[in-house]
Amino acid sequence: MSEVSAAVSARPVPRRLGRHAWAQMVLTEARLTWRDTAGLVVPFGLPVLIMLMNGLGSDREGVPQFGGLPALDAYVVPMVLVLVVAMLGIVNMPSFLAAYRTYGVLRRLAVTPARPWMVLAAQVVVSLAQALVGIVFALVVARLMFGVVPPRNPAGALGALALTAAAMYAIGLLISALAPSVNAAVAIGLTSFFAVMALGGGFGPRQNLPGWLAEIGGHLPFGAALDALSASWSGGTPSAGQVVALAGVTVVAGAAASRFFRWQ
Repeated sequence: MSEVSAAVSARPVPRRLGRHAWAQMVLTEARLTWRDTAGLVVPFGLPVLIMLMNGLGSDREGVPQFGGLPALDAYVVPMVLVLVVAMLGIVNMPSFLAAYRTYGVLRRLAVTPARPWMVLAAQVVVSLAQALVGIVFALVVARLMFGVVPPRNPAGALGALALTAAAMYAIGLLISALAPSVNAAVAIGLTSFFAVMALGGGFGPRQNLPGWLAEIGGHLPFGAALDALSASWSGGTPSAGQVVALAGVTVVAGAAASRFFRWQ
């Protein structure tokens, strides 16, 4: 019997988990996200509230700058979609990961067949699914209440949204890597979110800012994402500068997050 026990204890711990284990991890992350009421409601409610306030005051007149589309369609709705992704990627996700590190979840996972990075992957999957639900919800409200039309360049819009998500979540991972506590993660996330939002045109046309500041804002993730999505909605294509800005942020922030991330 002692020989059997020794053999069992000497058996190597499997380091690769099956699909069932992955599904359970994603399901657990989804349940935790569902229980976080503020984190669940605010990224959906605030952007839609901003759209409702703009939509109720809109005269639905076409604007030449947007190819004849109303500003609500070509500017406000793209801004709302960028808001949903930015709030989840820059504010929500870092607070979850910082909490896992603070409470030792990642350290305990390191001695199980699961790996800590699997928590990151599951959290990103759940957060992206949440972003997708928020985007669909905003588009349904925009269509039913204000008759907002779909983007004239749907491929460009999908590409812009994918790049936007990559850039925002890379920033979120970097914040997770650098923040020493949950409170710090929330503070850094909110500050970063409002900074890129203000410079990117989230509080009004970026042209109202000083020229040099507007130029910087247009190359930050929020401004580049808004311009790329707005151009796609009007029938154009995202510019090379917008694509390079979003891709560059993804690569730089993602590499820095990988370099500085701490599991405990």
